[in-house]
Amino acid sequence: MNIDSNFRGGIYVVQDSEILIEHVSGLADLANEIPNTIETKFASASAGKVFIAVAILQLIEQGKLNFEDTLEKLLDFDLYDIDVDVTVEQLLNHTSGVPDYFDESIMDEYEELWFEYPNYKIRHNNDLFPLFIDKPMMYHKGEKFQYNNSGYVLLATIIEKVTGMYFDKYLQTNIFDVCNMNGTGYYELDRLPSKCANNYIYCSDTNDFRTNIFSVDAKGTGAGGAFITVKDIVNFWTNLLNEKLISKEFLSKMFTKQSGDGTDAEEGYYGYGVWIIDNPCGKDLVYFQGCDPGVSFISEYNPNNGMISVLVSNYGDNVWKEMRKIRENFYK
Repeated sequence: MNIDSNFRGGIYVVQDSEILIEHVSGLADLANEIPNTIETKFASASAGKVFIAVAILQLIEQGKLNFEDTLEKLLDFDLYDIDVDVTVEQLLNHTSGVPDYFDESIMDEYEELWFEYPNYKIRHNNDLFPLFIDKPMMYHKGEKFQYNNSGYVLLATIIEKVTGMYFDKYLQTNIFDVCNMNGTGYYELDRLPSKCANNYIYCSDTNDFRTNIFSVDAKGTGAGGAFITVKDIVNFWTNLLNEKLISKEFLSKMFTKQSGDGTDAEEGYYGYGVWIIDNPCGKDLVYFQGCDPGVSFISEYNPNNGMISVLVSNYGDNVWKEMRKIRENFYK
């Protein structure tokens, strides 16, 4: 498979523990010419929603939550005009209708959020509340599917209320540590640990790059923002599929089409925390993805041949184009 020579980031593809592709390119630190490596910690944007979904499913399986539990039952603060009867399941599958602080149907660039509200304030889930909590519902709960970032911020808040732990600490203990995801975590942009890649945005007016530190949350939330390594994501898939995180029953629910209409065949449907591509010739493909200024990520599992693919770029390069090549070269 020919990987675009201009691609910068990491591509890691395995099948039954055999490495099919291990490709790393580009610079983690452009100014100091430090290259990306297989151990580089990359930002993954909305991909972190999958971790939130698994955590919620764990708590449901343990009897600490129910799919039908409502915001009114679980949260103890003023929700203004948000429907208090919105359920955990509706948050999980993006059918809640809660006001979305980043409504991708009307906003083009994530960094538009910070023109009036400084991004350095965003270090916990509740730091995002001022951006959506007093806005009206987008539609009646359960009416339709519409991808919703606020819904996963509320899910992370529910994790914190139920467990008494910050959501990222819960994920660390109950997912990352279990999966030996030693390079994965939620890090503050002004306190990044070693081996983290900077993320770069191209500036056409000056023909150079700037980092995205003023374009995204200072620290990830329930909506996304985890730093990962490509090998960690393979470890996540492997443990998830081997029922180390949730049972076979809950894994089946997670990978079942819960919402969406499939009008965009490549985007597909939504399960819990994952997207699902309809495959009439076999088992459906399952993936999760993320996109922020200077960040692009996709990871896909093909149950028909056991392949796990992880693609990430710290320059916002087109990981979806490279993923199509993998499907064309390895899936048929």
